[in-house]
Amino acid sequence: MEKKPHFARREFPPREVSSVSLALLLAAVLLLNALLYLYLNKFYTSSGRAETDPSLCSFGYFKLGAVKNCSPWLSCEAINREVRKLKCVGEGAVKKVFLSEWKENKVVLSQLTNSELKEDFLHGLKMLKALQSKHVVRLLGYCEQQFTILTEYHPLGSLRGLNETLHIPKYKGMNTWHRRLMLAIDYVSVIRYLHSSPLGTLVMCDSNDLDKVLSQYLLTSDFHILVNDLDALPLVNRSAGRLVKCGHRELRGEFVAPEQRWPYGEEVPFEDDLMPPYDEKTDIWKIPDVSNFFLGHVEGSDIVRLHLFDIHAACKKKDPAERPSAQDVLDTYRKVLTLLIREAAMPGTREML
Repeated sequence: MEKKPHFARREFPPREVSSVSLALLLAAVLLLNALLYLYLNKFYTSSGRAETDPSLCSFGYFKLGAVKNCSPWLSCEAINREVRKLKCVGEGAVKKVFLSEWKENKVVLSQLTNSELKEDFLHGLKMLKALQSKHVVRLLGYCEQQFTILTEYHPLGSLRGLNETLHIPKYKGMNTWHRRLMLAIDYVSVIRYLHSSPLGTLVMCDSNDLDKVLSQYLLTSDFHILVNDLDALPLVNRSAGRLVKCGHRELRGEFVAPEQRWPYGEEVPFEDDLMPPYDEKTDIWKIPDVSNFFLGHVEGSDIVRLHLFDIHAACKKKDPAERPSAQDVLDTYRKVLTLLIREAAMPGTREML
């Protein structure tokens, strides 16, 4: 009987194929992680966002625009002689704000409008001088005798106009979950800085509703956040038993922290002397609401909210002592940003592994 020839089909062992694929995938993941590290390192330590801002001068000096050398803060005489008002661009309870010009640079001139609030005005100036950093608007000069402050001009204005700005054709490319989360990180970075400032633990008291919070911050042309109004910034000193109260009137609404509300019910009329003081954890309570505004309703923002759910729930603990620190919130925000960038760059990586 004739034997039929036997043809054996050569097959590569499946183990070898999967090993090669896995090695390539792991190499890609390592490369991605390296790129992410470089990117995020640049994000946290460049573009004027480093802990030590190279564009800042020593105390009492400033530099503006493309100028390389630092100039001393402008005095009363220099402001009166060299600064020209252009138009009024805002007015609050304490001061009136003018768009002005100094040596062909747009600047902002703030002047006291209510003499009864001069202590608030001078406190704001004191804070502005002492807290100069990458988180705070740049001081260019002041005149205590005339209750005048000169600061850097930022054309995009306060954060109240953020959504309108993001609908301008020039800035539509910024209207992404990624950029919006970076703004939230900037905001929490400012709170962290105030809570661990060179002066001690400071509380952002001008924050009784969302609109008021947003009015205290400026949006820079490179889409970062600076705190601009420091008139109401009391100091907490636990070791000395010193807590704070944000004003002398009753605060209402869900936006302010529970400990900021009158604790004795409607049947007891509000009395400032009976109102218990509190600490900086009132700022932590407000973070989720402010961040929710930053995140908006763009594609991907709900995924970001999902990842921030636990830390935001912790921020809303009724007991202030149970809320996280601003540093804890900031660390979580940064971890979420890193995670989501990685997932966006390599979708399906987790399933492949």
